[in-house]
Amino acid sequence: MYGGSLTALLVAMGIAAPGLAMAATADATATADATATADASTDATTSSSTTSASEVIVTGTRQVGVTAADSPAPVQVVGAAALVKTGAIDLASSLISDVPSLNIQTTGGDMAALSIQAALRGLSPNDTLVLVDGKRRHDSSNLAVDSGSSFSGSATVDLSFIPVAAIDHVEVLTDGAAAQYGTDAIAGVVNVILKKGASPGTISATGGSYYSGQGETGEISLNKGFDLGDNGWLNVTLEDRYHNYSYAGIGDERFQTASGKPLPTCKGGMTESSAFPPKCLQFPDSNASKAANFPYENRVFGDPEFNAYNAEYNMGYDISPDLEVYSFGTAGYRLAAHYENYRNPGRVDATSSTGETVIPFIDGFDPLEQIKELDGSFTAGVKDKFDGWTIDLATTYGEDNVGVYVIDSANNVLFDDLQADSSTKLVPQTNFYDGAFDDTQWTTTIDIVKPIDTGFLASPLNVAFGGEFRRETFTLSAGEPSSYVDGGVQSFFGYSTLDAGNYARTNYAFYVDLAANPIQNLSLDLAGRYEHYSDFGGAPVGKFTARYDFSPQFALRGTVSNGFRAPTLQEEHYSGTNVGPTFAEAQLPPNSSAALASGFQPLKPEKSINYSVGFVAHPMEHMQITLDAYDIQLNNRIEVTNAFFGEFSGTVIDPAILTTIADRGVTIQPSLRSIAIATFTNAADTNTVGVDLTGNYASDFDQYGHVDWTLGFNYDHTKFTKILGLPAAAECQGIYAGSTLCGSLGQNAGGSLITPDGQSDLVDATPEFKVIMQAYWTLDKWSANLRGTVYGPESELTTDPGNDEPFTESIPTTFIVDLDIGYKVTRNIKLDMGANNLFNTFPPSAPVVNGQPADGNLVFHVPYPFAPWGINGGYYYGRVTVDF
Repeated sequence: MYGGSLTALLVAMGIAAPGLAMAATADATATADATATADASTDATTSSSTTSASEVIVTGTRQVGVTAADSPAPVQVVGAAALVKTGAIDLASSLISDVPSLNIQTTGGDMAALSIQAALRGLSPNDTLVLVDGKRRHDSSNLAVDSGSSFSGSATVDLSFIPVAAIDHVEVLTDGAAAQYGTDAIAGVVNVILKKGASPGTISATGGSYYSGQGETGEISLNKGFDLGDNGWLNVTLEDRYHNYSYAGIGDERFQTASGKPLPTCKGGMTESSAFPPKCLQFPDSNASKAANFPYENRVFGDPEFNAYNAEYNMGYDISPDLEVYSFGTAGYRLAAHYENYRNPGRVDATSSTGETVIPFIDGFDPLEQIKELDGSFTAGVKDKFDGWTIDLATTYGEDNVGVYVIDSANNVLFDDLQADSSTKLVPQTNFYDGAFDDTQWTTTIDIVKPIDTGFLASPLNVAFGGEFRRETFTLSAGEPSSYVDGGVQSFFGYSTLDAGNYARTNYAFYVDLAANPIQNLSLDLAGRYEHYSDFGGAPVGKFTARYDFSPQFALRGTVSNGFRAPTLQEEHYSGTNVGPTFAEAQLPPNSSAALASGFQPLKPEKSINYSVGFVAHPMEHMQITLDAYDIQLNNRIEVTNAFFGEFSGTVIDPAILTTIADRGVTIQPSLRSIAIATFTNAADTNTVGVDLTGNYASDFDQYGHVDWTLGFNYDHTKFTKILGLPAAAECQGIYAGSTLCGSLGQNAGGSLITPDGQSDLVDATPEFKVIMQAYWTLDKWSANLRGTVYGPESELTTDPGNDEPFTESIPTTFIVDLDIGYKVTRNIKLDMGANNLFNTFPPSAPVVNGQPADGNLVFHVPYPFAPWGINGGYYYGRVTVDF
């Protein structure tokens, strides 16, 4: 669709490679990812394992010089070399290969498919704070509205706008840190540390494809550092990425059998076409067999296509030995599109003034949802040192703007009205502007630190305190009228003036953090924070961390903390309508008059209590093992409600809900068999327990090379401790009055805000455990990284109108193998060849029941999309890296 970028050449390079293509890693970063040693004071080797225990960290502590091995809280360090050994071209996809408790959404519906957000420890991405060089990164304006996973409702940082080539390493704090960095850091913190200083240049180019030939991918990046006079430096990164569509499954139950064979054309007086799924097709729907790409005309399940362009800079200048000014920032543009469900030929038709039937899409059509996204961030700061104090004053402005479009579609009612006034066949409008989102964050912080020698403690008392002021805005702009009037555009109903709005709030916070060793080998850290939101009031939070080293070989550590996450502005104010081939669902803003009249309450903040206990062990030289168990109690958890139906599978349940939908401009067409409303609400209390285990070992085989062995394990389980009932169920007021929704929801699943389907999405649709095993081998000019990932069992409950009983989609324990092989051609040129999902493993797909996929999809044989390794099978890639 786009194809005009520099990466088109790289796509060709990846596809031309037989079997496995070539890839490369930047040799200059090899030492940044050194292996752990038995003693934190021992220099790390020059090998390149996943994490470095001897890496000095800045996350999870305000003290200077703390290493990952010495940290009282669990911090995993992922070096630049490890990030590029995965074959992925975005940061989030690279991180999940090295951090067991980190997950990303591999596929999504509508706009959720067009952004990449990360989540820690089984919670929402909204509960994971992302920093860049210790400064809060701004959120995406794109909200994941569709229910069906723990990612629903997420509107946090899109990691794809941070170029991988700009990163020195990433520090992942897998522990609650609300008191240290912000009350929303309930699950943990991802701190991206940028490259600094003048350095040789590196150009990296990648090309690849899925084994099927779909999803052609290309990327080219440039990183270079420069001197700014005698006292400064500038580091710059440019990146261009491209990815083509992929699709999964076959056919469409409305027009085909499970084998992709077209349904027969109805003969004579046959009426089977009124059944669902139909047994035969009447004209013009029988023309679906002539659709482009038939029998794969419905490509709603798969990757979007995108072109992305990113730029980053990082600079510092020493005005004096004690005074430094610094600045860094990013700018990005993304053009992306995702297929929506195929529309049958009869979905858009009209009658001319002469009574002639006009069908403009005689073979049906494939709508595309498209976004044009601009993202930028700018930070400027100054660091001053005097009399032992370090003062860091900084301000950061970030903004994300997403314009939403629908391509290759039509507004049926509007076209019918226009055609009725003309005897000439008209061509409908096919491209629409649906509206836009805009999110801004302006954050100013001051951090003051000084180690004070008390004379009676075993180490200086590290005193840190500071404050933060933040202003956030969210704007939802209406689309052009033709996108939402008279029933709206097919596939993605435009945002109307009823949806539009401009919202803002402010936040201020103060914190203090005291850390010291009161006696030898005992480390204590006590942090407190008060944070106040203009729309939700204030809350104090705290964190206590302790570590005791029994010997250089063994230490115990633990933390207890609490958190307070205010709803995002998107969660509070998003309004929109999603229209599919057979359903329509209006998302009501929680604080809107319609939601309040329905009995819902305004959103409240989430509150958490976190417990963690674990150990760090060095049982032998060159080996480190860490284990941390955690317990997270999350109250007032914000989720998308189940769908409250006005009509379900053709049966009217509540006329008032139909009126609510109609008031939003949705025309109730015969093809809409299910019509509902939903909203965000404080739906439940949950308890998440789990265990993180990491292990590193370095072994030297002399003339046979060096091997770094790494192991990562995460067990994670969430259960509901409380699920709220229907709003005002006892009084049955609002739109529920006198309806079957009072007391019993029937198909809405028994009177709770989250259906069994939704509950399953939250607690069962992520792997019960995840194991990452890696061996990185180096010998002279050769290197190889072999990674095996075990994903534990997971499942998802689905209730489909065509089935009498709910259906459980189950994915068994699955082993995925990745391989990267590198060769250094010259001192400055390195090539790698690699494959992710080497053995082309796919998730299971749903059986066919009564002529329909049992999972409720229109498309047959779609691999279950919640599989964490994706639904596209094996991917091969090639990379060349040139240092200059």
